[in-house]
Amino acid sequence: MATTIPEVPISSSAGAAVTMPVIAMGTAGQLPVGAENIKSAILEAIKAGYRHFDTAAVYRTEQPLGQAIQEAVRLGLIESRAEVFITTKLWCNRAERDLVVPAIKESLKNLGMEYVDLYLIHWPLRLTQEEFKVPIPKECVLAIDIKSVWERMEECQKLGLTRAIGVSNFSSKRLDEILSFATIPPAVNQVEMNPLWQQKDLREFCKAKGIHLSAYSPLGAAGTAWGDKRIVESNVLVDIARAKGKTTAQVSLRWLYEQGVSIIAKSFNKDRMKENLQIFCWSLTEEEMKQISQLPQRKGVLFSQAVEINDLVQEIDSEI
Repeated sequence: MATTIPEVPISSSAGAAVTMPVIAMGTAGQLPVGAENIKSAILEAIKAGYRHFDTAAVYRTEQPLGQAIQEAVRLGLIESRAEVFITTKLWCNRAERDLVVPAIKESLKNLGMEYVDLYLIHWPLRLTQEEFKVPIPKECVLAIDIKSVWERMEECQKLGLTRAIGVSNFSSKRLDEILSFATIPPAVNQVEMNPLWQQKDLREFCKAKGIHLSAYSPLGAAGTAWGDKRIVESNVLVDIARAKGKTTAQVSLRWLYEQGVSIIAKSFNKDRMKENLQIFCWSLTEEEMKQISQLPQRKGVLFSQAVEINDLVQEIDSEI
């Protein structure tokens, strides 16, 4: 039996509310497994209960995701596209005033959809590099004209191309800048967050401003070029998991859920997909929460891992 995932309201224009499932299946970094395997994994995720899927132009997984949703409708796993929540993102090489609307239209073409539910600015910078290759030359990394880009993000929502708009990897300072001129404020800020990078100050800021915080790399991105096993092998989390008869991954995800954030969990393993959803019928004790709050903090995802270092990249990495 599929798990029913709770939903959280996120802000939209004119006071309208959009609800978003609190756990999404992520698709970053999965292209090498092949489009057919991606489609199969998404179908398994839908069977397990996932209704929120996170992609991005730079991931190159929009097309297989869209095909999987169409297949799910054909198979009767869902009645229509409206039953799923789709998030995609504006890549940095399109973070210019006149490129934003064409970029979302290109993503929609890849997805085979008329709209997405949430469209995010992927990083607070602009790249002149046309095709994403690492290392990115430092001269290709430029400051973003956030006012003009955000105006076009708002246009995307007004045109009905997305139901809500937001950002990813934005600090409190950069969010404040958007809020100073936005007519539609960001609904979501998607950032790295987990028990070893708890984002307390940013959480408090976003809560005060009515911006929903969404957590990627909730398990430290183990198995990727940029991640490690420091969360799943954390002695504190292992001990809590053992005492509760849970996995360390489930403890980490439950901790995030109890912070009031949504979660982007990435696994193409059918059993782990199901395990990642089994976090709603139990809770952490006050003592367990205290132990987790005292864990040493270290950021895992840095843009400087993909680019030759310059002052702008260092500034962004230090902010979030």
